[in-house]
Amino acid sequence: MDQIQQTLLEQIADIHSVPEGAYNIRANGKLAGRNTTANIDIVTKEDKPGIDIVIRPGTKNESVHIPVVLSESGLKDMVYNDFYIGEDADVTIVAGCGIHNCGVDTSEHDGIHTFYVEKNAKVRYIEKHYGEGEGTGKRILNPTTVVHVGEGAYLEMVTVQIKGVDSTIRNTEGDVAAGGTLVVKEKIMTHGTQHAETNFTVDLNGEGSSASVSSRSVARDASTQYFQSGINGNAACSGHTECDAIIMDQAKVTAKPQLTANHIDASLIHEAAIGKIAGEQLIKLMTLGLTEQEAEEQIINGFLK
Repeated sequence: MDQIQQTLLEQIADIHSVPEGAYNIRANGKLAGRNTTANIDIVTKEDKPGIDIVIRPGTKNESVHIPVVLSESGLKDMVYNDFYIGEDADVTIVAGCGIHNCGVDTSEHDGIHTFYVEKNAKVRYIEKHYGEGEGTGKRILNPTTVVHVGEGAYLEMVTVQIKGVDSTIRNTEGDVAAGGTLVVKEKIMTHGTQHAETNFTVDLNGEGSSASVSSRSVARDASTQYFQSGINGNAACSGHTECDAIIMDQAKVTAKPQLTANHIDASLIHEAAIGKIAGEQLIKLMTLGLTEQEAEEQIINGFLK
């Protein structure tokens, strides 16, 4: 891989050399590298672009990296990735997409990821999106995630986008069985005229199932953000959705949390807060010798940490 692609990999997946364990690296729409292990298999789909990641039951303390990088202006890439996590497995999956666009044409990556998390399995999924390049062409990322959390299973999704993406629509939908848990932690920063949209819907179908969805975002300049979350409690369950946003300059932020209880023992909570950086926070840091701009950056970094 060239230096540009290597830099993108470092940003989205913290890959500085060949990763340990299983991996599948996609560059400019093509396979750039793959490794499987005794417990994790990666198979190219035959009917459409994408891969199947199959994790054997009982697999413990293993990881799989599946990053995507684009460095050709005007390239539009689409993948369908399915994850089959066997019963009682405990794994970390690192995904993400980086786009370098120095041209005038739009570069775009869209991905549909579907997770089948079997009984008592535990998964931590990390997805980072990043854009760079001096061209005028747009950098667009539209991830769709579908999750099926089995009985007693646990899926934690950490999604981060803090630089360089002109437009993104992030759709996540899922269902959770008895005793299962879904945790989503989202962090987004937009600037310029960028737009970020998040749509999240989960059905809590089993007794003792739970979901926690939190979004922290910063909207700067004339950027716009839209956050919609819906939790449907269809059994004795618990759900919590939270959106915290810092708004700056001429930005616009919309938050629409929604809860639907279809069972008498469904316990659901939502919180949403949008506001500017408090003046007393700035003053406190400026008395320590920081400029106003430096104080703002410190507050934002701490907020998104």
